[in-house]
Amino acid sequence: MAMIAEDAQAAPTPVKDVRHLAVGDVVDGFRLEAQMPAGGMAGFWRVSRPDVAVPLIMKIPLLRAGEDPITIVGYEMEHMILPRLSGAHVPRFIAAGPFEQPYIVMELIEGRSVRELLAETPLAPDRVAAIGAQIAFALHDIHRQHVLHLDLKPSNVFLRPNGEAVLIDYGLAHHELLPDLVAEEIDGPVGTGPYVAPEQVLRDRTDPRSDIFALGVIMYFLATGERPFGEPQRAAEWRRRLWRDPFPPRSWNPQVPPWLQEIILRCLEVDPERRYATAAQLAFDLQHPSEVALTRRAERLHRDSFLTVLLRRLRASRAAAPLRRKSVSGMLAGAPIVVAAVDLDTDAAPLANALRDAVRRVLVTDPSARLACVHVLKTARLTIDTWEDAQGRNLHLQRMIELKHWARALPIDPTRITYHVLEGSDPGAALVEYARNNQIDHLLLGARGETPLRRYLGSTSTHVVAQAPCTVTIVRAHRMAATAETDPVHAST
Repeated sequence: MAMIAEDAQAAPTPVKDVRHLAVGDVVDGFRLEAQMPAGGMAGFWRVSRPDVAVPLIMKIPLLRAGEDPITIVGYEMEHMILPRLSGAHVPRFIAAGPFEQPYIVMELIEGRSVRELLAETPLAPDRVAAIGAQIAFALHDIHRQHVLHLDLKPSNVFLRPNGEAVLIDYGLAHHELLPDLVAEEIDGPVGTGPYVAPEQVLRDRTDPRSDIFALGVIMYFLATGERPFGEPQRAAEWRRRLWRDPFPPRSWNPQVPPWLQEIILRCLEVDPERRYATAAQLAFDLQHPSEVALTRRAERLHRDSFLTVLLRRLRASRAAAPLRRKSVSGMLAGAPIVVAAVDLDTDAAPLANALRDAVRRVLVTDPSARLACVHVLKTARLTIDTWEDAQGRNLHLQRMIELKHWARALPIDPTRITYHVLEGSDPGAALVEYARNNQIDHLLLGARGETPLRRYLGSTSTHVVAQAPCTVTIVRAHRMAATAETDPVHAST
């Protein structure tokens, strides 16, 4: 009876349009004091609450019609990661809102963004080293808390009045103890072009030395006034850093001492094994320049020869996908990954209920399972898609809310369940691609009643059973009960 009552509850509250917020509004007890400049994926408000003494900032994802899904994914990642971080090098987490009104409230960092220093470049070597060391300390701190930032850049680093670095914006970050939604939902490398490490171009998001590479780019810019790889806008352009080294900093600015060039170029090595092993070791060198061991990097004034670059490019063209590392995340990945493909159309409610019962049985049988709840938002092949419903709500976000509403009664730890709204003209193909890209072990989906048209065109469930590289369970809703048909499909098929 409790199950029936749960299913009968009202649908989730619609998302409030962020554009209607104004100074003086109160959101979950936070008063909006002043609007601040917006970022690429979020708006910002200075807010206050009577029981919190520190200055606060509210970050609200920009969920506009047709917005890139990375906006929603980034909000989910920061929502999961920021509350788990602590210390002086991260903004203090205060609160977060639900998907009905998404926001994150955190400490407003008093200080100066490193981005503001770019207008003063090139900076004196000692100042570059001091700033670099503080950022390295901040990186080492979050790495010890199992977090890789993976979007380190000047605008994401603030310097407190005492010089300590604070790292903000964890929308593209990876926590090795949590699901990596960015890797699961975004097809291709992500990041900010000038700062992306070579292994990130190859979609390896598990190496903390990627953050060391990005810090090398920042220090290069501060020391020379130039970016080592320019400003590439497309992932195809990012691949050049797999073989093309940058001009040595001293070729731009002869005032860069050999020890600083040695440090910067070591951070920018293509092979992570040739970079600093940890950010703490990098910070040590930056604080003790007289003890830096100089190599050929220190005196270089030219880039590598044509032959060296050609050989490196040939190796890059044969580079295979990166192997999974034996880390905490690798061990967690060994647990079963279960996908529930949920049809959220109104007339599919009985089938959605039957699917939830089937998923519940799987979770009871295997409590170590990781669950991904997936809905495919079907797009038109030839017409222009509409990204808002009749009430003007963002469809992608609304489906995400409905997925959470569907799954909230399932017996699973919230840290082991994630929600994904895919887009595609062919739902079956979208599910198969998702299963392949994410090494899914078991996929459950509902099958609607058979019709002559479905027999002629082929159903989504038929497509998935035939193509998915995993075990597939087809759930059918009957008048009194649900049945499940399981068809094991192996990766070798």
